[in-house]
Amino acid sequence: MNHLDPNRHVRGESQYLDDVPVQQSTLYAAVFESPLAHGVLRSLDFSAALTAPGVARVLTAADIPGINQIGGIVADEPLLAEGHVHFRGQPVALVLARTEAQAHAALKLIKVEIDPLPIITDPRVAAAQGELIVPPRTFKIGDSAAAWASCAHVFEGVAESGGQEHLYIETQGAYAFPTEMGGVRMISSTQGPTAVQRHTAHVLGLGMHQVEVDVTRLGGGFGGKEDQATPWGALAALGAFVTKKPVKLVLDRMADMRMTGKRHPYSSDFKIGFDKDLKIVAYEVTFYQNAGAAADLSPAVMERTLFHATNAYFVPNVTATAFSCRTNLPPNTAFRGFGGPQGMFVMESALAKAAEELGLPTYELQRRNLLREGDLFSYRQAAEMCHAEQAWDTAAREFDLAGMRAEVEQFNQTNKLKKKGFAVMPICFGISFTKTPMNQTRALVHIYSDGSVGISTGAVEMGQGVNTKIAQVAARTLGISISRIKIETTNTTRVANTSPSAASATADLNGKATEMACAALRKRLLEHASTEYTLNYEGLEIHDEQVLAAGVPADTNWEKLVSSAFWKRVALTENAHYATPDLHFDATVNQGHPFAYHVYGTALTSVTVDCLRGTYTVDALRIAHDFGQSFNEVIDRGQIEGGAVQGIGWMTMEEVAYNAEGRMLSNSLNSYKIPDIYAAPRVLDVHFLDTPGHPKAILRSKAVGEPPLMYGIGTYFALRDAVRAFQGHTALPFSAPMTPEKVLLSLYPDSESVPAWKSSSATTSVAS
Repeated sequence: MNHLDPNRHVRGESQYLDDVPVQQSTLYAAVFESPLAHGVLRSLDFSAALTAPGVARVLTAADIPGINQIGGIVADEPLLAEGHVHFRGQPVALVLARTEAQAHAALKLIKVEIDPLPIITDPRVAAAQGELIVPPRTFKIGDSAAAWASCAHVFEGVAESGGQEHLYIETQGAYAFPTEMGGVRMISSTQGPTAVQRHTAHVLGLGMHQVEVDVTRLGGGFGGKEDQATPWGALAALGAFVTKKPVKLVLDRMADMRMTGKRHPYSSDFKIGFDKDLKIVAYEVTFYQNAGAAADLSPAVMERTLFHATNAYFVPNVTATAFSCRTNLPPNTAFRGFGGPQGMFVMESALAKAAEELGLPTYELQRRNLLREGDLFSYRQAAEMCHAEQAWDTAAREFDLAGMRAEVEQFNQTNKLKKKGFAVMPICFGISFTKTPMNQTRALVHIYSDGSVGISTGAVEMGQGVNTKIAQVAARTLGISISRIKIETTNTTRVANTSPSAASATADLNGKATEMACAALRKRLLEHASTEYTLNYEGLEIHDEQVLAAGVPADTNWEKLVSSAFWKRVALTENAHYATPDLHFDATVNQGHPFAYHVYGTALTSVTVDCLRGTYTVDALRIAHDFGQSFNEVIDRGQIEGGAVQGIGWMTMEEVAYNAEGRMLSNSLNSYKIPDIYAAPRVLDVHFLDTPGHPKAILRSKAVGEPPLMYGIGTYFALRDAVRAFQGHTALPFSAPMTPEKVLLSLYPDSESVPAWKSSSATTSVAS
């Protein structure tokens, strides 16, 4: 079964926000941004802009009829700046004009007076000054402080990981329309329709029932449209509400890169101890998260970092502390992995540090310390149906770990100016929203009288194939062809109070709700068949659209059965509610059972570094992954391949940089590089582990959205391995991304050049 959308995509039939036919009298919006990263907003003069051709209105915070606040977790983010500005690119005013060009031209006529205040871009500086988004959190198990005395080996270090631009193909945007009775209807490019609805209602002073948000599909999201779609939706809605005309707001690429948050950069301290058998005894880590100027989702991202601080390893004594630090950068936000990758990178750095000091391959420490059944994580959930060792051993066997390593060593012995590197990257990733109440959803299923089926859920299709999976679940449950099924747009009026499409949980949650609704409808139809056709209910089923009685075709099929049921006034609509069972987590003690299940896997990575130029290739990425019982291997394989390459990009080439004034330096695709076909691994093998899946996964097919991104971390350590093969005594910092510039300077540490990551101008991807 292939993805349902590609044929429509390549024929140009798929409809995105910018494909929606423009309504008559539509106004176009452009955002006036703060030119400084921090200051007191003294005055704003837009009188000249108001007289510019085509301009209808200029809106400021004073025009907001409700509450000027869109902060989700912490109420610290005004929709339009008021009193102070806190980052470059912060929305200050909204220009509405008859054309997009006129709106943007008028921006240049606005004058703003801002008294500058000190600017912070470094999370450690922010922490030192007490600039925290929320109080620090600590996950703790055992007694790490007491355990150091029993360790045979103890190692300490610093690890730095940079930001990452989401670079969804479709930029942020919304198209809002006034409705009768003073409400607003909106088409939004968002992963979280309910978040846009809720905050827009607050801004406009309306009930949520007066704001309808509709999403057909997104041209990519990766977490960047979970909360960060809200300001653009709320601004468009504000314009429509005030002017009583449709308002369209779509950011261009550079504005999108400049004004929106990224993956959080982290600066972290680690300390790890082993016994004489090289089993990990204790691990302490302190994370400094660069949250940007407002909370956005940073507290939740920080929490996820703590959940995954020990990756796929059992550590009996853990103290993991995290600080969410307020800086004067755009608020950073969710990104595939949601803080988990940052935590795992530090753990892998600690293991690499230990291995290098001990003179061992890192994989010897990794394999020795993998999770086993029943081991406790630092938050007290036990590893159940644990496949960490199975994934490792399968990858080692299927892809010949020993042979790959031997090949690398042999190559390095016979080549002087090219060196190969090798790394193993095991992963363990928890599936569920860690905020327990968010693990709920609903599905609305209509069977029409002609036998066709319409399904509405809270899932947002953004290329990940969730609509295809939901259609497959419905087709299997009802016993009909998938061609009869249409997955409707995601709409807050049809399905209310939805959780965002995030946390890798969308297919599980919405698939389960769909399965429940379809199962109820099937039962109702079979009960009708039993009565109408005098059949024994036991043994009745629908298979390939044929009604079977004890396996024998009955005198009716799907269409006839549905038609008969309709005329007998049987309800052909069902609304099901699903909430993941058995989840709980007490954030006051940081203990509980926050995840429905965990996903496991192991990747083997080999690279080749050109030691004259610092350039490199990823020769092979070979993955053994725990899909459970996949019911769409094409989509699942695509998620693995895309996620892994996105992780390679984060770890090797995607370098988000700001200067000390908070100005973004990597603000276009000329200065920000993402992986292309030439950066992808020459070989990318994916092996489906033979595992039973998990009963809380839809049809026992485990979630696959976020876990593969972490396989990209292995590329960083493979590059490090190659550099050390050329320059064995180099004191390499643990600093990601490992760009070609960093590789080259690491190969020649005695060079007089100043390493780019030590430059004071680069602040978000710096290393110690």
